[in-house]
Amino acid sequence: MTTTGRCLCGAVTYTADDIDTAVHSCHCSMCRTWSGGPAFAVGVGSVRFDGEDNITRFDSSAWAERGFCNRCGTNLFYRLKEADHYVLWMGTFDEQAAFKLAGEIYIDEKPEAYDLAGDHPRLTGAEFMASLQQSD
Repeated sequence: MTTTGRCLCGAVTYTADDIDTAVHSCHCSMCRTWSGGPAFAVGVGSVRFDGEDNITRFDSSAWAERGFCNRCGTNLFYRLKEADHYVLWMGTFDEQAAFKLAGEIYIDEKPEAYDLAGDHPRLTGAEFMASLQQSD
């Protein structure tokens, strides 16, 4: 699946390939602070940005960076540096009908103010990090 997306003002657009239609919501404090709520993230095989000069990249940890439009502030992506793997924010895709919530991570950091409906895996931060170790 190939699709397109953009920031709110349109200064940054993208074309993404090999999109995983499974959406994962992250409740970690960093994602919530950055997004103002839970992150709804979509993994992609590759992405090409137009308007790259309008993207500000922020090193949010030793292994990852986050990118946003420096004109309108739209949060665009989370990138694992070593693997050069991008995870795009679902709300930035032009078409979102194919996406389905598949799981939640850092559920132990989720505030009491909201709950996401549905029957899907809900992992604590420790469980999520352990699952990454198992997939290596």
